[in-house]
Amino acid sequence: MIPNDGDVRAFIDQIEGPVRKRDAETLLHLMGRITGEPPRMWGPTIVGFGAYHYRYASGREGDASAAGFSPRKAATTVYLADGTAAHEQELQGLGEHTTGAVCLYIKDLQRVDLAVLESIIAKSYAAASASGFGQVAV
Repeated sequence: MIPNDGDVRAFIDQIEGPVRKRDAETLLHLMGRITGEPPRMWGPTIVGFGAYHYRYASGREGDASAAGFSPRKAATTVYLADGTAAHEQELQGLGEHTTGAVCLYIKDLQRVDLAVLESIIAKSYAAASASGFGQVAV
């Protein structure tokens, strides 16, 4: 996926549901502070910060945001470039959430420890930004 010229502010402003909109605003500021990068739209619904290039052993490769989120209907998705398994210990202290391979699903940021979330995002972003991170053997 590649970043596009979509208007992040317009995207955030059109989010339905007060919890998703509030959480999107919180993550917009949190991820901006962590990464020092401006937010950009990646596809129609992902707000991303920074970028990294990945290449799998199969030869598949592409670009992705080094940190990002998407306010989905069921939950806000936080993307962790290094995968949720890399944060297994910290996730135990996060609060209410579910996970996928690289996705952290949070229904309400008020039900998680934001300091723990910030630490997880910062570590994931640092890993994605590290030289050679994108050379993934899968």
